[in-house]
Amino acid sequence: MDETQALGAFAALSQGTRLRIVRLLVEAGPEGLPAGAIGEAMDGASSSRMSFHLSQLEQAGLVTSRREGRSIIYSAAYPALSALVDFLMRDCCRGHPEVCAPAMAALSSCHEPEKA
Repeated sequence: MDETQALGAFAALSQGTRLRIVRLLVEAGPEGLPAGAIGEAMDGASSSRMSFHLSQLEQAGLVTSRREGRSIIYSAAYPALSALVDFLMRDCCRGHPEVCAPAMAALSSCHEPEKA
């Protein structure tokens, strides 16, 4: 991912509803969700508002869509999301691995179950 693509992705994610949509689709997994279900999860947002937000996310390459019968199913574009994280972390070490240690530790802790 180059800087222009990253800026487009960050611009798309800088709006609250779009950020929530991406998080919802990441949780939904590769099978994705129909547009109507996404709208319901976004407090019943109108179909025109959802269409606008989903279009912005698709243009930024963060979600993909496919038609299944009469429904449009949206999914998180995992490769693009991974590339965005990679863009942020790229060259963080600059030849000094200890610079990346806090970032890598934080990333690892994101995947550990919370302790009660």
